[in-house]
Amino acid sequence: MPETELKAALISFQAGIKAADSPAISAALNRVEGLLATHRAALHPQLVHFLEGRSYAKALAWLGAESGFAKPASPPGGCGGGHT
Repeated sequence: MPETELKAALISFQAGIKAADSPAISAALNRVEGLLATHRAALHPQLVHFLEGRSYAKALAWLGAESGFAKPASPPGGCGGGHT
């Protein structure tokens, strides 16, 4: 399932950042980009939106993972265009 692989790649990316491991960061991002390119049509449009915008914290939250990234300015499912 591509979502499971994307979740694992994003978690690896997060771990690479925490460890300041440039090769791990690069490998994880390449994996995310490859999965997105290969499975774009099968992925939920909201997830594609987050990944294309490099909103990895939102993508992880959307996938149901706890994110160690800085909290996004807008909640998962929205890009800050809330109603007043």
